[in-house]
Amino acid sequence: MEIQDILEHCALKKGVEETFPFDNETLVLKVGGKMFLLVPLEKFPLTISVKTDPEWSEELREKYSQITGAYHMNKTHWNSVVCEGLKKDLIFKLIDSSYDLIFSSLTKKKREEILKH
Repeated sequence: MEIQDILEHCALKKGVEETFPFDNETLVLKVGGKMFLLVPLEKFPLTISVKTDPEWSEELREKYSQITGAYHMNKTHWNSVVCEGLKKDLIFKLIDSSYDLIFSSLTKKKREEILKH
């Protein structure tokens, strides 16, 4: 899995914005002004942080050693995912789930604006 794969996958989603709100090394992808994916560009192996349902987070952390509570984030809702050794489908599923959780938390008006574009 390469960072380009992740960015191409995210570019297919409505309303995705790439930002650097913290520093020049942490790419943050947002929808509706809210972050759903963090990618430290200088970290190897490739690691991402995604928001997940708390129950699913528990299952993921038990099943995969590459998935842990995200550093500097609410560990109930955010996971750090070392992509090395994980299937691309799982990584994309985690990203999709994070996007969907954030998108569904937006106001109806904001969601409609995003879907129009």
